[in-house]
Amino acid sequence: MITVENLTVSFGATPLFARASFVVNDRDRIALVGKNGAGKSTLLKILCGQQSPTSGTVNIPSDTTIGYLPQVMRLTNHTTVREEARKAFSETTRLQQQVEAMQHELSSRTDTDSADYLSLINRFTQAHERYQMLGGDNIDADIERTLSGLGFLPSDFDRPTGEFSGGWRMRIELAKILLRRPDVLLLDEPTNHLDINSIQWLEQFIAQSPSAVVLVSHDRAFINNVTRRTLEISCGNIIDYRVRYDEYVVLREERREQQRRAYENQQREIADMTKFIERFRYQATKAVQVQQKIKQLEKIVPIQIDEVDRPAMHLRFPPCQRSGDFPIICDEVSKAYGSHTVFSHATFTLRRGEKVAFVGRNGEGKTTMVRCIMNEIPFDGTLKIGHNVQIGYFAQNQAQLLDEGLTVFETIDREARGEVRLRINDILGAFMFGGEASEKKVRVLSGGERSRLAMIKLLLQPVNLLILDEPTNHLDMASKEVLKQAILAFDGTAIIVSHDRQFLDGLVSKVYAFADGHMREHLGGIYDWLQQAQGQQPQPHRPTPSPSLKWRGAESFSNRISEKRTICPPIPSEARPPVASPHREAQGVGLQEEASAAETWADRKARQRRISQMQKAVRQSETLIAELEARLAQLGDQLSQPENAASLELASQYAEVQQQLDAETDRWLQLSEELSANTE
Repeated sequence: MITVENLTVSFGATPLFARASFVVNDRDRIALVGKNGAGKSTLLKILCGQQSPTSGTVNIPSDTTIGYLPQVMRLTNHTTVREEARKAFSETTRLQQQVEAMQHELSSRTDTDSADYLSLINRFTQAHERYQMLGGDNIDADIERTLSGLGFLPSDFDRPTGEFSGGWRMRIELAKILLRRPDVLLLDEPTNHLDINSIQWLEQFIAQSPSAVVLVSHDRAFINNVTRRTLEISCGNIIDYRVRYDEYVVLREERREQQRRAYENQQREIADMTKFIERFRYQATKAVQVQQKIKQLEKIVPIQIDEVDRPAMHLRFPPCQRSGDFPIICDEVSKAYGSHTVFSHATFTLRRGEKVAFVGRNGEGKTTMVRCIMNEIPFDGTLKIGHNVQIGYFAQNQAQLLDEGLTVFETIDREARGEVRLRINDILGAFMFGGEASEKKVRVLSGGERSRLAMIKLLLQPVNLLILDEPTNHLDMASKEVLKQAILAFDGTAIIVSHDRQFLDGLVSKVYAFADGHMREHLGGIYDWLQQAQGQQPQPHRPTPSPSLKWRGAESFSNRISEKRTICPPIPSEARPPVASPHREAQGVGLQEEASAAETWADRKARQRRISQMQKAVRQSETLIAELEARLAQLGDQLSQPENAASLELASQYAEVQQQLDAETDRWLQLSEELSANTE
């Protein structure tokens, strides 16, 4: 359908990619992957004809239609949502007008026997048949079905588009592209402005669509569910993997490992030949062999290893002071704008160390609840912030609030305090703003770079409650994984507002769903909630780490021990070893029965020994945990002193002891569960 040959795109001396060739076939489902700035959006613009390559050709059949959704576009404000969506059927609407005009002419003319009248009938029949083939009778139904799938309510259909935010208007543009049903869909970050329900609807739509699809997305779950082929743009090359994304990740590493081994073998072979040539070059008896080695060396084609884009940000939230047991207590909180109730009677309690998700359709109240917690807007009900709670807030539009006139370095320099100012360059380097990148103006940064810069500002002050509203927007997959691991290792409490299922999976242990004016609590991970919401039984998947399993000093260790410790029950008298006696033999108990009873007793003794060993291991683990807890408390007291607030050495020790404590606590839990299972 689309053939790309020897495509090269250069900006300055360094090409984005060079001599790339591939084919987009009918019904292909292709994911374009690569780090931010690798050239993914540029390639989509070239495929749709909006940009010309430096060299190479893109061949597209003349009758092939292409639908392109860019990341940013100019939107109009002069129509309603329904009228704007109807523009997708411009050809069908024009044909409908022609059919209606011919129908009116046929009904008004009286020369029914003339050749001109018969010609009009033929034109009317052909136009009407084409109108029906294009689905002209189902336009309104298609529009309403697509808009509803993308999250619009029936009451939104006749509202002016100017009343909607940029994200919702992007949904209207996506709806228009899908309604056109082009032969090829080019989608650049289509999930950026969609909630989980709309993303799942889009997955189903693409699965049922006959169109070929080429998309760019950092939503790993979406890519895996939609695509079957992966084009990697890395270090100026485009490599075609005809597998889904997860399989591509494995194959990419296998490919590079094979290349490394082949390269090492070739280098050893070249070294051996070179050594032979240098050693025997001037010996007449070896002249023939030397010449052969020289010819072999000249024929060797050097093996090249695919380069890897190694730069990745390094993120670790600083150690935080201990907050109260309940950082947030929300009781009967309601919020309304005029007659519109966003949510009502919202009640929940957040425990220290928990990591929870706020999910739901856009406009259902997730960000509104966050703003209530931040006390940015008035509300009804009671909302208490716990003792010693220090909040770090990453707003949904945080990246857009940066001063575009400042450089990256100036932005951080204005926020840094104390000794942190001496480490600004190190911090910027950890977030891939090292060297000349620190002198870039904010106005020229990409969306992902702005998000990283906004995240640095959040890290400059230690906090114990993180509230992150869509923190993954514009971050690539590698950066999202780094952020996820940093949140998992964070000592404090976290509220994450996100529609990225892969990001939330394994990160949160509780989900608060906003829908129909209410907030409902769901225990478990994001996929547990999705299965419950869809009326399915939860399916087993990899366990979600619970903050309650992490040692945070939130409750006394003796209480947790008392919940798990089980004393080995005494052996009942009827299970004690049998004593052979003439009286028993007289009662008919044979030697075989005696042997069986003896084996039972041996099994019980072995079980008793195993239980004793387990109890000993549990006690040893408890002792080690108590020692680590005392050390952690000591380091925490030292870090709380002003003169040590910026001590990297103490922070490193604190993180190391915390990691050891978490690992030992998990080991203690596993030993306790095994002990309980063996004593039941």
